[in-house]
Amino acid sequence: MARRKSARRLISIGLPLVAVLLIAAAVTTYFWQMRLQKPGEVNMADMTDMAGMAHMEHMETAAKKAASDSKDKDGMLSCAAITAPESSAPIRKFDITAARTILKLDNGETVEAWTFNGSSPGPELRVKEGDRVVVTLHNKDLEDGVTIHWHGIAVPCSQDGIAGVTQDAVPPGGQFTYTFIAASPGTYWYHSHQMSSIQASKGLLGALIVEPKQRPVSDPSTVEATALYQQLGSAMLVNGSANGLAVPGKRGEQVRLRLINAGNETMEFDVDGAPFRVLAMDGHELHSPGLLDGTIIPIGAGQRYDLLIQVPESRQAVVYSPMAESLSIRIGSGSHPQHSEGGKLFSFVDYGMPLPNDPAPSVEPDRHFELKLGQTLFAKSINGKSFHEIPPMTVKEGDHILISVSNEGGGDHPFHVHGHTFRVLSRNGVALKGSPVYLDTLLTKKGETYELYMEANNPGLWMAHCHNLKHASMGMSMMLDYEGITTPYRVGTKSGNLPDL
Repeated sequence: MARRKSARRLISIGLPLVAVLLIAAAVTTYFWQMRLQKPGEVNMADMTDMAGMAHMEHMETAAKKAASDSKDKDGMLSCAAITAPESSAPIRKFDITAARTILKLDNGETVEAWTFNGSSPGPELRVKEGDRVVVTLHNKDLEDGVTIHWHGIAVPCSQDGIAGVTQDAVPPGGQFTYTFIAASPGTYWYHSHQMSSIQASKGLLGALIVEPKQRPVSDPSTVEATALYQQLGSAMLVNGSANGLAVPGKRGEQVRLRLINAGNETMEFDVDGAPFRVLAMDGHELHSPGLLDGTIIPIGAGQRYDLLIQVPESRQAVVYSPMAESLSIRIGSGSHPQHSEGGKLFSFVDYGMPLPNDPAPSVEPDRHFELKLGQTLFAKSINGKSFHEIPPMTVKEGDHILISVSNEGGGDHPFHVHGHTFRVLSRNGVALKGSPVYLDTLLTKKGETYELYMEANNPGLWMAHCHNLKHASMGMSMMLDYEGITTPYRVGTKSGNLPDL
């Protein structure tokens, strides 16, 4: 009897103790991992070849001097010194002011938002291929500072808008002027990259359209429309509307619809009432895109798809996403077509036609990186590490780079590389058979592996991260660093620069 009482006493004391220890271990692990979200001070340039703190301090001093003198005596070039070259290109100037705003939506609800020029999304910036774009960002009253990142545009390093890497966040009352050449036509967008998961969801984003100098033969569109989907707090919006979008179009007209997913989750779209083509992905035209019908288009966070839709005889087609049922896009003014459930998921592996004499797939890489996207307890990870503890991909200008990206779990991971466009070579070991596909953001799903080819043709310090910005804020963010490039800026609580928070 005494033994039974002793055993019961041991169980009654031991089980709660074990539970307390497990909870304590979980809480400790959580805070140990989350400490990386707000480091004191981190230099995001590649420091792996440096010996000792004295040399690091020397390099920081050299970097600040290099921002004005281009290169220091050690041959290091500051990101801050890499700017757009002088040119005689037409200049397009814009002023954008970030401010706290109370927005009244078209469904009658009000939202406390952070806006560009008083609206969310901010103004659509529309320029021509080759234009010199000059944007002055003003911060009216955002205490944590603000930046603008030009998503998908290969800007010079100093213009990428990354707090603590390419600039300091612009404080209240301050301003920063971005200058770059709009070299590649296509559909792009912009958003703050200071506390990006917070500031983008608060409303600091907008569309950027680079029109081609000459419309390509493959684009017979006569009408054009942009549809930017965003999550503004708890409200899902398209072009700032909670009631969907109407695009005018006459029977037989071809409509180019630029779809931008500026939220964090993958959106799936289908087109009712008309067949369609995928003209471009992430701003890059596809070769000989075929006609699709009853096909579902998955668009990952940060991605853009340009669809070509002909207004049918019934005079209306509808683009619909089950994630945003009230935000359909109605093209034309006829009777509403019947919605069809199901459909085959779009695959770019065999879509369109290959280019003749295409050399890219046979290029021998100079560098090969393997990136495994996953989760480590409470943090999102790349190769089992998070945030600045992830070793950077270090390259030198002119390198041919092969990147293997595997999604090992933790949700959809749209993988985005700043400052570059990469070519998708294969998915799950199957080489692409159709049109070449060039992207800056690749949607990956659990169990998928992709091979990407990229040229190191834009020297600088570049982020590479999941564009579900919540995942980036939980650790799935790393660097692509060029040898010989440094920065005078720092990420962390000391500077207040927190690009991924």
